[in-house]
Amino acid sequence: MKTITALFIFLSFVTTLEAANQEWIEYKAKHFIIYYKSASKDFVETVEDSAEEYYEEIRQNLGFRRYSGWTWDDRARIYIYDDQEDYVNSSKAAGWSSGHAYTREKIIRTYPSATGFFDTTLPHELGHIIFREFIGYKSRGIPLWFIEGVAMYQEKAKRYGSDHIVKESIEDGTFMPLEELSNMRLYHHTTQEKVDLFYAESASVVNYLISEQGEYRFVNFCRKLQEGVDFLKALDTIYGRFNGIEGLNRAWKGHIER
Repeated sequence: MKTITALFIFLSFVTTLEAANQEWIEYKAKHFIIYYKSASKDFVETVEDSAEEYYEEIRQNLGFRRYSGWTWDDRARIYIYDDQEDYVNSSKAAGWSSGHAYTREKIIRTYPSATGFFDTTLPHELGHIIFREFIGYKSRGIPLWFIEGVAMYQEKAKRYGSDHIVKESIEDGTFMPLEELSNMRLYHHTTQEKVDLFYAESASVVNYLISEQGEYRFVNFCRKLQEGVDFLKALDTIYGRFNGIEGLNRAWKGHIER
């Protein structure tokens, strides 16, 4: 009787697992495999076109021109949930999140009605994956603001609009210096205002490093991280004129205040 019960439980588990797997419809593209449930085929095809364009554009934005490609089994996977509730409940994401990237697995989870899906969410999450795949995981001490700033840099509106938000924060006294930003973590209960300012500052300082200090230096900085050099040591090696994170903060803040 125990054997029959155990077999019944196992078969029920397998049936449930198969049903869960069957929920996803698979759509294969050149560098991506897209999984969706109820999204329209037109939407999925637009996701394919946009993802392929961003794949090339992001590599150019970051100067990673000798970046290895994603093909066959190495393609990135995009999971498109039906709506925000499905996305939050299934992926355990924060309520303020519109998408999430699992960089080691090259997986993106999001939903069609996410704010600015094609202009914001998709390039942001792809930026996470491409950047992390380029620098790897050897380096230590990489602050969250830098990782998010690189992803935010892929969103054109955020890239060019973040300086204004940061300038306002300086004027109203809510500005967070890089020393504080480096110790900040984002949680489910973090206020939307704090989240927005964190992302704006992150985008602004990375834009400053690339646009004002030069793409060549930025790529060399990323190569140091790729080699496993600690973040602050790499910063001193490539951007020695700043003399540490405090110096970078002064230079960046001074640029914003001009």
